[in-house]
Amino acid sequence: MFSYSLVAVVIFGILILSSAIKVLREYERGVIFRLGRSIGMKGPGLIFLIPIVDKMVKIPLRTVAMEVPQQDVITRDNVSVKVNAVIYFRVLDATRAVLDVENYLYATSQIAQTTLRSTLGESDLDELLSNRDKINKQLQQVIDGHTEPWGIKVSTVEVKNVDLPQDMQRAIARQAEAERERRAKVINADGEFQASQKLAEAAAVIARQPLAMQLRYLQTLAEIATENNSTTIFPVPIDLIEPLLRARRAAEVGPAQP
Repeated sequence: MFSYSLVAVVIFGILILSSAIKVLREYERGVIFRLGRSIGMKGPGLIFLIPIVDKMVKIPLRTVAMEVPQQDVITRDNVSVKVNAVIYFRVLDATRAVLDVENYLYATSQIAQTTLRSTLGESDLDELLSNRDKINKQLQQVIDGHTEPWGIKVSTVEVKNVDLPQDMQRAIARQAEAERERRAKVINADGEFQASQKLAEAAAVIARQPLAMQLRYLQTLAEIATENNSTTIFPVPIDLIEPLLRARRAAEVGPAQP
């Protein structure tokens, strides 16, 4: 009988000792409550609690990546889109995270969802698609302002996906195609303008130097000669045959005089 009592006492002592000794990792902190009152934060390492009197709430301090569920957002230009995001935050003050909010993970998630809808609702669709960095920074500042009293620091907010309606996707595709056509026409017109400038400069040079036209003519003949054509037709400058024409006209007019 005595041995059974001794075993029971030993087991009870082990249970009491195990509840009194706690080990916290480097990234963990323990908020201690003594008879329901907070006496501060302890950790990391080995800590001792008064059995039955002390209670500990363990809080991790590592950065948490939380996905914000997809939200229906109506932009400022009345376009309905579905947007989801991810936020990165960590607990800076474990005591406030325990005392000032019931469940800091749930509260942070709800703040992120409502902020996502309200903030993106103030932006146009073009801004939402093109200025993602600006919107992410704005979301981070707003959410961090709400969670700061809870001892939580929101470091980063990233908008992941923006799902557009089918008709809006087709409209954006048509707009992109029209923009590409416009750029192609502008580039083509710019090329024509530059080519006309070069032609005008060449014409001015030829006007000042008539021999340049003859050189260009001979160059053209050389280029034609290199081609494998069965028949080659090229114009003859009128200057070469003008003396013959004058001689013929003189011959025709001469006999007609008395």
